[in-house]
Amino acid sequence: MTLDNIKEEILNSKNIIILTHEVPDGDAIGSSLAMYIGLKQLGKDVDIVIPKYSKTYSFLPCINKIKAEGKIENYDLAIALDCGDIKRLNGFSNYFENANCKISIDHHEANTMFADYNFVNPTAPACSQILITVLKALNIEITKDIGTCLLTGIITDTGGFKYQNVKPETFEFAAEILSKGVNVSEIYKKTLQTVSKEKFELRKRAINRIELLEEGKIAFTYITQEDEEQTNSEDHDGIVEIGRDIEGVEISIFLRQNDNNEYKISLRSNDYVNVSDICLLLGGGGHMRAAGGTITGVSFEKAKEKVISECKKHLHK
Repeated sequence: MTLDNIKEEILNSKNIIILTHEVPDGDAIGSSLAMYIGLKQLGKDVDIVIPKYSKTYSFLPCINKIKAEGKIENYDLAIALDCGDIKRLNGFSNYFENANCKISIDHHEANTMFADYNFVNPTAPACSQILITVLKALNIEITKDIGTCLLTGIITDTGGFKYQNVKPETFEFAAEILSKGVNVSEIYKKTLQTVSKEKFELRKRAINRIELLEEGKIAFTYITQEDEEQTNSEDHDGIVEIGRDIEGVEISIFLRQNDNNEYKISLRSNDYVNVSDICLLLGGGGHMRAAGGTITGVSFEKAKEKVISECKKHLHK
């Protein structure tokens, strides 16, 4: 059984590295930190590597333990959390590939099963929810700190329990975590309500550029490197959700200039379009209602035309 194998490999490993996907969200960071704290309970030597993340999550326990790179090249074990493809490991696939054993714990439907042991449940609303099962199998105590990290992942990936992927067990897990003294109100406010002044200025630019296409069924917006420099913010987390919240919109598109020849795409849908299928065609992947990808080697106008064209095809299928 995969979970038994994962338990055995973790218990037999000394040096462990934790990795997650590029442009990490609350679930990626929350599940990574929860795993880090849990493995430290077991006395493991653990590195958690995330080069860039939103200041939104600076309140999380052990956030200061995150490193920009690993300290050794060959770990006993590499654990990828909330990542469906080795190509999305934040540019650190070398740590994963060089490890003696590789584990993936994830909830992406399009997971490529790139590890030695893959514990993947695409029906789970968050990787953090799956991780609860793994931590319990290792007899790791779900402390208040671990619970805070896990609940952050669940809250952010479910939009505050409002998305269709929420299951009855999601509330059961949340209730269990709350019994540890976790402050759900604080997590909700800091992750879904409060934004810095710099992030607010960046959001304003994106809002002012929103275009409604296909009789209002598609919302498109973007930000550039210049926008990030002028607002002193690279925190674009949640911008794509703005378009999805507009009445009548089925697909929200957010295009972000990464450098002169690369554009990061974030897609969200409301009711019926599988945006993961769209992003698979654009060098990425994700979930049915939330996905991302990358377009390289073209101008902004060409990137915009390409992603809108693919969205139109799927909108009218």
